Amino acid sequence: MIKQFINKLMGKAPASTLPSLGKRQVVPAKVHGINVDWVDERALNVVRTLQDRGFEAYIVGGAVRDLLLGLKPKDFDVATNATPEQVKAAFRRAFIIGRRFRIVHVVYGRGREHEVIEVSTFRAHLDNTEAEQVKGNERSSKLELANMKHAVDASGRVLRDNVWGPQDQDAARRDFTINAMYYDPETGNVIDYHGGIADAKKKVIRMIGDPALRYREDPVRVIRAVRFAAKLSGLGFKMEAKTAAPLKKAAKLLADVPQSRLFDEMLKLLQTGHALASIEQLKLQGLAKGIYPLLDIVVARSDEQFVTTALNDTDRRVGEDKPVAPSFLLACVLWSDVRETWAQRSAKQPSFPALQDAIDEVFDSRIGDVSGRGKLGADMREIWMMQPRFEKRTGSGPWTLVDQARFRAGFDFMRLRADVGEVDEGLSDWWQEFSMASDSEREDLLLQVRQEQQQQKAQRAPRAHAVRRAPKAEAQDPRFRDVEPDGVDVGEDDGTSPVKKRRRRRRKPTGEAGGTPAAE
Repeated sequence: MIKQFINKLMGKAPASTLPSLGKRQVVPAKVHGINVDWVDERALNVVRTLQDRGFEAYIVGGAVRDLLLGLKPKDFDVATNATPEQVKAAFRRAFIIGRRFRIVHVVYGRGREHEVIEVSTFRAHLDNTEAEQVKGNERSSKLELANMKHAVDASGRVLRDNVWGPQDQDAARRDFTINAMYYDPETGNVIDYHGGIADAKKKVIRMIGDPALRYREDPVRVIRAVRFAAKLSGLGFKMEAKTAAPLKKAAKLLADVPQSRLFDEMLKLLQTGHALASIEQLKLQGLAKGIYPLLDIVVARSDEQFVTTALNDTDRRVGEDKPVAPSFLLACVLWSDVRETWAQRSAKQPSFPALQDAIDEVFDSRIGDVSGRGKLGADMREIWMMQPRFEKRTGSGPWTLVDQARFRAGFDFMRLRADVGEVDEGLSDWWQEFSMASDSEREDLLLQVRQEQQQQKAQRAPRAHAVRRAPKAEAQDPRFRDVEPDGVDVGEDDGTSPVKKRRRRRRKPTGEAGGTPAAE
């Protein structure tokens, strides 16, 4: 007691932050009702392989939660008491990744059809009195952390956590009760330490332990809380008051989290099929600003028609199990910046280099060095650079455009622009037809465009080219010498004709001293 009082006076961490390890409950299949047919065969293979080698292995986390709620999970994670090295040795294609948290990716399939099952080792719960105290964060303290497996900084944030422990401690160090359950597909049992099944039935999102302390351990839990609340809001879930109360204050701790990690968490918010709901949760929790600069822009523009359409389209594609790319969504969010900067630069330089320079300026001001110069940035640039090319439907341009690897993304972007009235809907329909047509059909489509353009050109032909020569008699009449046949005074320029007219010297009629014709 005296030691705790002294530590409090000196501002030291509490003697122990170890929360209750809960009470182990084994819930059989006849009670929880999980549909084993919804369990991914590859996840089953990972569990069985590890169990056959004498290790404990369970499906864990969000997959168990979704199965309990009657939802078919999209991703499956496995937890085991095998070390990363032992897991890697059990599979032909397995890779140890991470430094802060070492895990194993077991890979099935190849190319775009590949599937990754993430396998983590049971971890001991972090206790400030046993962990090495270091200052700084993962970005600035790599040398200090090089030989450490178990470390937190002075604020209580976990910097490295690679000490293995029993299952009950692994459950205690997870964030929310509904994410801390373990499912054994071989026995059909669910292992629950913190009332996750009961909270799932009550539709409550509740933090394990003291929420303020858990947010300090890992500030990214602030974003995760918002994401889960958004994902489950449609099912009637609410965030527990004690869990929600520290969110706004804890958001300030995100300033010490590496920007690359925040960027990844932002993409999870926007690409898991609940982008609009996530934005609403951010506003509801008072987190519309301050989490991450680029996310602030997304939230601020979420009411704009083009951005709303893009967010809706992303949610729809995820719901239909179609792939989504962060480059496409971010290109939509930042398009207004590119378009405005492009217009400003086009007044001083040719259109194409003006667009290139506008894109560079937007990257510098909005994205920086996190991902703006990598593949994501290259894909965004290509989507934007395609847009003026859609306006040109002559020559070989359309043929080369549809053959580009990113054509579909560029076309989908242009289609969204047509949906909001930024470009003509007929242009979108034409490119849709052209992209799906045979070579002969494409030739016919291009011929139709040429004919339409010729007709439009004829209708817009300059008046100067359509003027017929005046009759000879009128041409000789001095009254008509200074007036064009259309009645346009060649001595004056009304600013509408593209052809610059030559001024003619005005001649006075014979026998007149003034400017009035004799016939008058």
